[in-house]
Amino acid sequence: MRHIEPDLPGTRADEESLLRENQELKRQLQELKSSSHSSAQAGLPISIWHPSAVTIWTIVLGAAIFFVVAFFGGYIPQQKRKTLLITEAREQDQALPRVEVVEVGRSSQNSVMALSGNIQAMTEAPILSRADGYLQRRLVDIGDRVRAGQPVAEIEAPELEEQVRQAKASLQQAQAGLDQALANYEQGKSSMELARITAERWSGLTAGGIVSRQENDQYQAQYRMQVASVRSLEKAIAGQRSNIAAAEASLTRLEKLEAYRVVKAPFDGVITLRNVDVGALVSAGNTLLYRIAQTGTLRTYVNVPQVNSSSIRPGQTARLGVSNVPGRTFTGTVARTANALDPNSRTMLVELHVPNADGALLPGMYAQVDLSSVRADPPLLVPSEALISRGEGAGVAVVRPDHTVHIQKIQVGRDYGDRLEVVSGLQEGDSIIPNPGDYAREGLKVNPISLAQQAAEPPAHTGASK
Repeated sequence: MRHIEPDLPGTRADEESLLRENQELKRQLQELKSSSHSSAQAGLPISIWHPSAVTIWTIVLGAAIFFVVAFFGGYIPQQKRKTLLITEAREQDQALPRVEVVEVGRSSQNSVMALSGNIQAMTEAPILSRADGYLQRRLVDIGDRVRAGQPVAEIEAPELEEQVRQAKASLQQAQAGLDQALANYEQGKSSMELARITAERWSGLTAGGIVSRQENDQYQAQYRMQVASVRSLEKAIAGQRSNIAAAEASLTRLEKLEAYRVVKAPFDGVITLRNVDVGALVSAGNTLLYRIAQTGTLRTYVNVPQVNSSSIRPGQTARLGVSNVPGRTFTGTVARTANALDPNSRTMLVELHVPNADGALLPGMYAQVDLSSVRADPPLLVPSEALISRGEGAGVAVVRPDHTVHIQKIQVGRDYGDRLEVVSGLQEGDSIIPNPGDYAREGLKVNPISLAQQAAEPPAHTGASK
């Protein structure tokens, strides 16, 4: 190290005075020599000055005093200053570098997540026809609000009307068959009763020996035949009644299908789609007439990241905002969660219910959802500039209690821009270097200064004291 010795005012003045006196003596000696030489050339006697002993000792003593004063006035202060500068340089070389440190703290227990969500209708369904035919009248259009059971369209189905008339005729025919079966049954019962009486009479006559057994057996067989015939008529009546029930069911089905000619709204909602016009051919179960949505309460689906999935509970409050309604916030609640993560995105599906009485929100909108929750174990936060990205992975420069630097590996969570969440690797209260740069290395001795301590220290003054 090169040291620049300072100039001492007293020493420099003494040196200049000695130089002037020395030059004056040289000048006088030169003049004496010149005058002696001139006198010798002119033949004049030369007078030589012989100083006395007192003069010589006075000159020697003055020179000694001069050199002593010069030594003590210049050399010693110069050596002291030189020693001081060397000592300060050595202390500066041996001093530890001062670094700013911050303590690792936890984030707020109130976690606010801003997620994107899709707004959908609470209930949405297509309206299709249950009857074949042609669209006769269209009673509503897109954007119309309808009530449950309100007619929305009428279908003309002449074939269905003919089927209804045919079913009615079949029912009448079945009823006529039942009447005929009942009449046959009554006739059969009368014949059976006559056969029973005749059989009993012939049985008594046979017992008295008046008639032969052969004739009695004939009448007994006729009675049994009449009994079997009556039973057959009873079965025929039951069959006719079944035919009537089938005919009635067929007629009822066709009448209901005929009632489906008038298409009605299944629930209160808004018509969001109209797919047909008057005169279009309608096929039962295939032709989409309308699409209706219930918008009084809307559903909003969001995908919550894995790190926050455990803090979402049903009944939790959420706030929604949409771009086309600036400055307005809609309040909703968490209705249910999937209780499972999507293996592709590692997110959990959450359903929110948002009241929409004034219809400001529309199904299909994109919304920004703020889910606020209270975390039992909030994560640690570090400045983003403290992150060290090297080949070993992400880490931070931790200052240990013995004032040595340790490069600690960490696992980073969410990125807030100026701050980072640390999932693992640090503890609350650890001191880290907020902006380590390239000088931070493992085992480096430093003098840690916290930001609060640095603010409390008075500013350092530089310059030579007078």
